[in-house]
Amino acid sequence: MSNGSDPSALAAEIEETRERLAGTIDELMHRASPKTIVSREVADVKAFFVDPVTGEPRTDNILKVVGGVVGTIAVFVVLRKLTR
Repeated sequence: MSNGSDPSALAAEIEETRERLAGTIDELMHRASPKTIVSREVADVKAFFVDPVTGEPRTDNILKVVGGVVGTIAVFVVLRKLTR
């Protein structure tokens, strides 16, 4: 930080701060863009079902999801038969 006695140093410091802030704003805009958010979420879902290191399917996670779906369907079928 300058002590304020040199106007050219102060101007250079202000310009440096502007550049740094512009970079920060650009980064925030990129992170908040819908395309970036969607691609990040897709990557998270893929990483849940496929091991990113080996590329092998994560059968334990796949079976958990399939079990949840089958269980939910079974509950709805039973409830429907009970209400008839």
